[in-house]
Amino acid sequence: MGYYDEQPDYKQPKRSASPIFTSVVSAVIGGLIVLLLSPSLTRMGLLPSADGNLPQTTVGNKQVTSVKVNSDITSAVKKAAPAVVGVINLKRSFNFFETEELQQSSGSGIIFEKIDGKARIITNYHVIQGGSRFKVIIPNGNDKNQEVEARLLGGDQLTDLAVLEISDKYVTAIADLGNSDQLTAGEPAIAIGNPLGLGQSVTTGVISSPKRAFKVDEQTTTDVIQTDAAINPGNSGGALINISGQVIGINTLKIAEQGVEGLGFAIPINDARPIVEKLIKYGKVSRPYLGVQMVDVADLTQEARQQLNLPNNITSGVALYELEPGSPADQAGMEPGDVITALDGQTVKSGSDIRQYMYTKKAVNDKMEVTYFRNGKKQTATITLGEAPSNLR
Repeated sequence: MGYYDEQPDYKQPKRSASPIFTSVVSAVIGGLIVLLLSPSLTRMGLLPSADGNLPQTTVGNKQVTSVKVNSDITSAVKKAAPAVVGVINLKRSFNFFETEELQQSSGSGIIFEKIDGKARIITNYHVIQGGSRFKVIIPNGNDKNQEVEARLLGGDQLTDLAVLEISDKYVTAIADLGNSDQLTAGEPAIAIGNPLGLGQSVTTGVISSPKRAFKVDEQTTTDVIQTDAAINPGNSGGALINISGQVIGINTLKIAEQGVEGLGFAIPINDARPIVEKLIKYGKVSRPYLGVQMVDVADLTQEARQQLNLPNNITSGVALYELEPGSPADQAGMEPGDVITALDGQTVKSGSDIRQYMYTKKAVNDKMEVTYFRNGKKQTATITLGEAPSNLR
């Protein structure tokens, strides 16, 4: 009989795989599937984006999220900007064939007053200097600015201030004037103007110095606000405002030297107010006048002090080296070599102090007591102030 291997009637069970091995393999396969499908799942909004947020888009319909920014600076600009205008200086040019009217320069101005159907604008004297006709560009909030004719009420070269007048037909805002005597270094400063004729622009910075002595010329020093807010050509006459949107200064100039940044200056609004009032009333600023040439005692050589026989304890004041014949000082009996140390009992240390006192505290035809030293002896004289010639105002 044949031989064969006999098989059992049941199957022997197979050995199952390790549970740990199965879990690892499943996790790897699942991760690969998610990795391959994640771009699609993200677009569908089922997975978060890289920044951790669910995307704000839907297939075929993009959604845009807008943010409305409100801050102290934007609020201040919103308040002040409608009162800041552009100023265009036009000058007539004559030739053999025709008369042309060309734009000579442009700058900025500030609407500060409305009265009897008119609006008045502060600007810089150098913005209107040499012009025969002027125009003002009034912003209306929708980039369609209104251009109107302006009349020059008056200007003062010494303080670099001028006042224009326009119809108030298109005027929608008047500047709120602040108090420049209360400024502190480091507080925010915002400059609004018309730089390079590009249209109204805003720059920000801080008050670098609330009161900085600036030498206008050899005879005159004036106080200005120093700021690092950018003041470029065309900003002149525009507004320097505080964080409350109040005008604290009139932008006037910037130091433009290589390597110098953040040196802009503005005329303090408190200093501008009395000048503006005189320009509106008289069209000019009449200033009291001594009629002398001066040198500060601090600048005298030791030899000059000895020639004047000046006491050692007198270290400041002003020495007179020339008097105009017939001038107020000459008529009061003062002489070259006299050293002025006080006006009306108030100490003066420099020629700048004398001009500052006369221009802010005195008027033409006022009397002023002068304390001075002559040949080492203290004396006084009473001077009746005259009116400065127009080239010295």
